[in-house]
Amino acid sequence: MLLLAVLALAAMMLVMTAAWYTQRRTRNAGWVDAFWSFGTGLTGAACALAPLPGAGWHAPGVRAWLVAGLALLWSGRLGLYIARRTAASPREDARYARFRAEWGGEFEPRMFGLLMIQAAVAALLAICVMLAARNPQGFRAFDAVAALLLAGAVWGEAIADAQMHRFRRTAGHGQVCDRGLWAWSRHPNYLFECLAWCAYPLFALNLAWPWGLAAWAGPAAMVWLLTRVSGIPPLEREMLATRGDAYRAYQARVSAFVPMPPGR
Repeated sequence: MLLLAVLALAAMMLVMTAAWYTQRRTRNAGWVDAFWSFGTGLTGAACALAPLPGAGWHAPGVRAWLVAGLALLWSGRLGLYIARRTAASPREDARYARFRAEWGGEFEPRMFGLLMIQAAVAALLAICVMLAARNPQGFRAFDAVAALLLAGAVWGEAIADAQMHRFRRTAGHGQVCDRGLWAWSRHPNYLFECLAWCAYPLFALNLAWPWGLAAWAGPAAMVWLLTRVSGIPPLEREMLATRGDAYRAYQARVSAFVPMPPGR
């Protein structure tokens, strides 16, 4: 298991190094999120299906195939959405544009360091996918609940992304999206992203198998990454800088993460 963890980290470091090189050549760091999404899903699926070193080859069971397939579903949907958005927009993602402006001549080395942090988080997530797939208990009805949670989270995030996409096509300068899911949470896409990763600890849940508890490190790392590092903080700083009082009013009435009734 340790060897797979090392291989997952090495794979994601290579993926994010390629992402760093791509953003450097294109001057558009929005591509790094597509690299991260595709890389995390593929690495997670590989960890779910790969044989454990020293344990001999055993054909993957139903849970392993289901977990691997859901990881690919998540990464494919998110990666394609980000890639299409990045290719279609002449402007860089607001978070990375703000980093580029604030970091100046230090942008490239600091960006590389940030992407290595993302690589480490992705490797941890891939190991959580592996733990979900390797639960020694037979396939249970509870696994269907976990699968529904993950599929529902992917669907919810797709709805949030679609609502934001429609808003951006028609919004005037300085307007803030406060429609649909965005009236309940300022970052519903990030909320559903975290919920999706909560499904893997449910797949791994087994009171007789202590390793299953370690899978909770995945959603914890995702919450930390999105709420403290490369998600909400830089995006909100950029929105305040470009939307001003309109975004301050939005902050005052809409929860940042956990959904609350509109106009609370």
